[in-house]
Amino acid sequence: MQKRNLGAIILAAGKGKRMKSKDANKVTLPLADKPLILHAIHLLEKIHFGAIVVVIGFAKESVKKVLHGSQIIFAEQNKRLGTGHAVKCGLAKLPSDITDVLVIQGDDSHFYNEETIQKLANAHLSVDASLTFLTIEVGNPFGLGRIVRDKSDKVIDIVEEKDATEEQKMIKEVNPACYLFSVKFLKKYITHIPKSPVTGEYYLTSLIHIAIKHQEKIETVNAGVMPWRGVNTREELEEAERMYRGLP
Repeated sequence: MQKRNLGAIILAAGKGKRMKSKDANKVTLPLADKPLILHAIHLLEKIHFGAIVVVIGFAKESVKKVLHGSQIIFAEQNKRLGTGHAVKCGLAKLPSDITDVLVIQGDDSHFYNEETIQKLANAHLSVDASLTFLTIEVGNPFGLGRIVRDKSDKVIDIVEEKDATEEQKMIKEVNPACYLFSVKFLKKYITHIPKSPVTGEYYLTSLIHIAIKHQEKIETVNAGVMPWRGVNTREELEEAERMYRGLP
């Protein structure tokens, strides 16, 4: 069996318009006295990921400055065309010996720990999955992609808020955007991601639909109820800070 080498792609190119920051990417903002993105970098270094690619774009120099001195590979997304396109940019810079790649967002991965990522990797590698992704349970799933399963607990769809039926809106299991892909799967299907007719962007979540359609092996790891907070506004950053420190 081929030796498996894990790498990672961290998405950090977005403008984060609602942050209203002109010269600093939001992943460089501090959470618990450390830039958001460094929480992810330090975690992956601790687990000994073979290569870490950071996709940069908006205010790229601010990200490079924060990561100065670390063994990071930078990939630039010159046009912000969505998360699927960002991963495509990162994939082009991934060393050829990497067989499986973790994809996370630089602004919402601060609550992940070694156990969670290790569990994801073990589940993925043990069954030679094409795609394994994390799911979590939240009290208020508004705005997040719901995980739809059949009676045998198999994932059959991931439905965004705007497309969800009233019944699906009741689902508490959601997608926090933490994925482990086989590089072979990514290279085969990354160009199959459709362009959104509304935004003109390419969304990474489309790969879940593509994997289901082509009957690729999909695994999920349900981390249950865990702290998680995507950071898109100053208020959400303050909320993440309180959560991180265990404050109400």
